[in-house]
Amino acid sequence: MKQIAIIGCGKVAHLHAKAIGNLPDANLAAVWSRTPDSARTFAGTYGAKYYSAKPSPADSPAANPYGDIETMIRENNIDLVIVCNPHPFHRDVTVAAARAGANVLVEKPLASTLEDCDAMIAACREAGVRLGVVSQRRWYAPVQRIREAIDDGKIGTPALGTVNMLGWRDKAYYDADPWRGTWDMEGGGVLVNQAPHQLDILLWFMGDVDEVYGLWRNLNHPYIGVEDTALAIVKFRNGGVGNIIVSNSQKPGIFGKVQVHGSNGASVGVQTDGGAMFVAGMSSVLEPPVNDLWTVPGEEGLLAGWVREDSELFERIDPTVYYMERQIEDFLQALDRGGEPMVTGEAGRRTVELFTAIYRSTRDNVPVKFPLLPEYGHDMDGRLKS
Repeated sequence: MKQIAIIGCGKVAHLHAKAIGNLPDANLAAVWSRTPDSARTFAGTYGAKYYSAKPSPADSPAANPYGDIETMIRENNIDLVIVCNPHPFHRDVTVAAARAGANVLVEKPLASTLEDCDAMIAACREAGVRLGVVSQRRWYAPVQRIREAIDDGKIGTPALGTVNMLGWRDKAYYDADPWRGTWDMEGGGVLVNQAPHQLDILLWFMGDVDEVYGLWRNLNHPYIGVEDTALAIVKFRNGGVGNIIVSNSQKPGIFGKVQVHGSNGASVGVQTDGGAMFVAGMSSVLEPPVNDLWTVPGEEGLLAGWVREDSELFERIDPTVYYMERQIEDFLQALDRGGEPMVTGEAGRRTVELFTAIYRSTRDNVPVKFPLLPEYGHDMDGRLKS
């Protein structure tokens, strides 16, 4: 039985707690939050011990759960920590967990800056623990079909990859938590919060990036300080090219799609999200993920059956939790076999590298060559450019 702890007790943490509860070989042993009240309430809901960055006056001295992350890990023999606090704060808690000997699975994105990513990867490597990043959409059946088609050479070489994510976030969404829509507390807008799932899938399909020209804008959200829209042209090292359009400005939300067109003329695609986009703790997944494009020679007639099969599965599960289960399960299996999880810390850094390049390209109005190293300036890699 693997002992798991959650750091950060916000909305998405509840999905992880439910997923852990559905896994027979996992136990949510403890939770940690910067604020004792949220830790106490969350732990009470799921039957876990709670710890906090500061003591609570509501607790008696004998029962006070005050303790740092290292104490929580040591007292509960924690195997895996799942990090669910806001993006700019991923670094410190991940480093603390790794140094205490726990493996770490971080909610996307891995961090909001490359500097933080590199510190987290280094800390886990030095401690000999594994680091992963939440990207549960990789476990969607239509996404895995595309990966298998690429691996089997069914589309030749991936030649053109596209991301089109046209969603919506309203003022109520940004007002729901004080960190939303701010550079210092969220680290960015649509690129940092909503797009990492599709960007990760694009990179998983197309491979390493060579160069990016991008730009970001705030089109219709004057009450936030971050971008609501971003675009990019991508050159991949394999010779392929890509196009990215991600936005939170299309009411009430249209779709999220990733498509790959091969050198032999065959095309495959997935609609990962349809209609109004899912918001953890605020809405549900409205439409099943399905393959929306499939022209592999000899397989064109399979698409309708796959759509039916995937839609039937969608009706039988809670999609907000089911794919979290699959990713946590994969991570625990990696620990048992001594291998790496499907989505490693290095894979998470590649997504951060991609959106960082878009910020820097907007700032400098030039294409950005890869690989990217951290910048240690004061403009957050171009995020503060007006």
